[in-house]
Amino acid sequence: MNKLNKKVLITSSILGAITIGIGAFGAHGLKELVGSDAISTFETAVRYQMYHVIALLMLGLSGKIPATTLKWVSRFFVGGILLFSGSIYLLVLKDFHQISTNILGPITPIGGLLFIAGWLRLGYGFYKLK
Repeated sequence: MNKLNKKVLITSSILGAITIGIGAFGAHGLKELVGSDAISTFETAVRYQMYHVIALLMLGLSGKIPATTLKWVSRFFVGGILLFSGSIYLLVLKDFHQISTNILGPITPIGGLLFIAGWLRLGYGFYKLK
């Protein structure tokens, strides 16, 4: 296994563990703090995060994905997780932290665009395979 695949697998494993922890918090601890709409939004962020963690895990295990494609797709997906899911977590919990949420509104769609860019870059990488 090369270094890049190993790095992607380690990253996806850590993100997977974090996702499970965040999801458990959402399922058990969030009910007392926020309304059902906020919980639904939180669950969407967790779901999108896990989808992309699983995709990263599969890409890291593949061994057939060119290094350049793997590198860019990983960057896009991790960036999407941080900006999309991360901003939603902060928005849902805005009453419990001191971070200004004014900037988070535009950050969420940027994270979504990073997810889309990652999938498009992956498709392009497949297209370029010989």
